[in-house]
Amino acid sequence: MSDQRWIVVPAAGFGERIGGVTPKQYLTLGEHCVLQVTLSQLLQVPDVQGIVVVLAVNDSLWSGIPASMNPRVHACFGGDTRADSVVAGLEYVSNKTPADTWVFVHDAARPLIHLSDVQRLSDAVYNSGAVGGILAARVQDTLKQADEYCCIERSVSRDSLWQAQTPQLFKVGVLLDALQSALSVNDASITITDEASAMEFAGHEPLLVEALQPNFKITRPVDLRIATAILNDELMTS
Repeated sequence: MSDQRWIVVPAAGFGERIGGVTPKQYLTLGEHCVLQVTLSQLLQVPDVQGIVVVLAVNDSLWSGIPASMNPRVHACFGGDTRADSVVAGLEYVSNKTPADTWVFVHDAARPLIHLSDVQRLSDAVYNSGAVGGILAARVQDTLKQADEYCCIERSVSRDSLWQAQTPQLFKVGVLLDALQSALSVNDASITITDEASAMEFAGHEPLLVEALQPNFKITRPVDLRIATAILNDELMTS
């Protein structure tokens, strides 16, 4: 079994919901951009051989951030969807490592990831013998199902519901096969929104590991303000 670990960071999207002309991964967060803050955190994960950042073909901003010069950080180009970009990153890793290499996939727009949660994910997956696992948060709010007019049809039990986060941890060969198989199926009912959904499609049951620290995705302008406040608080208390 390979003792290497890699990280794939899909960063080819734009983030239309946040508005503006700058891709959200390059928006300012504290003294750096979102992507730089994310990579600074990931570079501290123990025993990581390399990080592959998957970029848009027309990306002109990547070379301007400090992490692009780090010898452990690699870059390649992605595709039209997040899944396509993850496949590109996994293919890059698979060309350098054995098929049983463990790979984390982490959203570029989740800059608050804590090393303690990454370690808990690793420990849980390795100790359980699971095919892989993901960080996730238990749903806390009351859930409502709406009709086409946004009127409430019914309340939905939240007892067994989780919100998927990243990183998601799987062996590169198994995950690459699952994603490629799912993407090759011409069926509109199959939606691959994260790595775990591809693994589920392949018949696997990934492990859910509860994230204990803030790890939300930068999606709206207010998310940047909240993330900035959290990072400033962490700096003041460290």
